Formats: sequence, C-alpha cells, structure tokens
Amino acid sequence: MQTCCPIVELRQYTLHHGKRDVLIDLFDREFIEPQETLAMNILGQFRDLDDPDRFVWLRGFQDMASRAAALQAFYGGPVWKAHRETANATMIDSDNVFLLRPTRADSGFALETSNRSPRGSKEIRSGVVIGTIYYFDAPVNSGFIDFFERVMKPVLAEAGAAILASFVTENSENTFPALPVRKGENVVIWFARFGNQATCDRYLAALAQSPKWRDEVLDELTIHRNIAQEILRLSPTARSQLR
Repeated sequence: MQTCCPIVELRQYTLHHGKRDVLIDLFDREFIEPQETLAMNILGQFRDLDDPDRFVWLRGFQDMASRAAALQAFYGGPVWKAHRETANATMIDSDNVFLLRPTRADSGFALETSNRSPRGSKEIRSGVVIGTIYYFDAPVNSGFIDFFERVMKPVLAEAGAAILASFVTENSENTFPALPVRKGENVVIWFARFGNQATCDRYLAALAQSPKWRDEVLDELTIHRNIAQEILRLSPTARSQLR
C-alpha cells in the first residue's frame, strides 16, 4: 500500500450522447497499462451518475517534470496514435481539468495496483465515489486546510464517509500545454467511498441532521468564507483502482 501521488489531474470529459461506454471500453482495454508503463498512475475511471454524457477520471504523477515527459511520450506514442481517432470521436470537450496536489503529505490516495481487475473485465461495481469540490475566490490558505482536518473530517467520518484523499489546486505552470488545465481556479477537493448508493444516502441524511455540521461547518463554509460547492457522484468502471 502506498500513497499516490504528489500531482493529480481530475479530468471531466463531456461526451457525445450515447458514447460514454464506447470510450470506457476503449480506455479500460487500451489506455491503462501503456500510461502506467510511462510512470503515470491511472487512479480511477468513472461514470458520472448525474450526467450520462460525462466521463471522469484521475491520473497521478510524481512531479511536474515527469508529468511533461510522460504525457509527451504517451500522446506522441503508438498507442494513442492507434486509438486517438476513436477516442476523440466520443468527446465534445476534454479541457475540464483540475491540476491538484494533496492537502498534506499523507492526504493522497492509498492504492494497490494489484487490485485492479484484468483486461476484459465487465464486473458491475456497486460502490459510489463522491467527489466534493469547494471553490474559493482566492488561493486556499493553511487555515482552511487545518479546519478541514481538525473539524470537518471528524464530522464527515461520524456521518459515515470513508474519506479517501483530499487535494488543493496545484498552481505550477502547466508543463504540457497541449492538454489544457483550468486556470485561475482555487479549489479544495475531497473524495469518499461508499459501498452502495443506499449507504451514501444514509450518510447524506446523517450529515444533514448533524448539529456540528450545521452549526460549525456550514456556518464556516457559507457565511464566513462564501464557498461554492459542487458534488460529483461517481460510479467506478470495471477496471478502476478507486472503487
């Protein structure tokens, strides 16, 4: 078990209607191992449960320099060249990308690549991964990170969330400009895993009824910081590490 990775991309693709499973089948079959051979880590692939035309995935790197080298090698290499027309034909937009780093050294994903299902797997996943995005109007300071660790995480855990990782915007220059990332965004993103949708629903109900969440956390988020929130409800694909 290891914590991965110092640099993470959260990639959200808008697809042509009805083409999501075409891209997922291609991705799970052809794109995972060739990228990981080049020192990238394909952390998770997901169907957005609230948007049938959105595909979401996470990719990790050791640092920004190795990110540039790995992406150049993959997108200039034979695997992408062989399949890019099929992949690109499914997509309307692939530029909705956050470049992230863990909020703390130990806040990344803890994963075992050996747990990934083999090529050709069609296993249906019952688990749900929730990604919660907080948008700030200024760079995120250490005070909020401390508040998240000290106050928010215990309340979330008490309500039933198994928190997997938390990230903040990585403000380094994009080292591979052929793949754009969102600029000028200041976000904190955390991920939690639930065994099924019913478990997730019980967590949301418990959180809504929590006095500490209502009186301390929501007060801090909405009144004192005026933070906007977005929630991604994600279903792992058959070969997703995160599941």
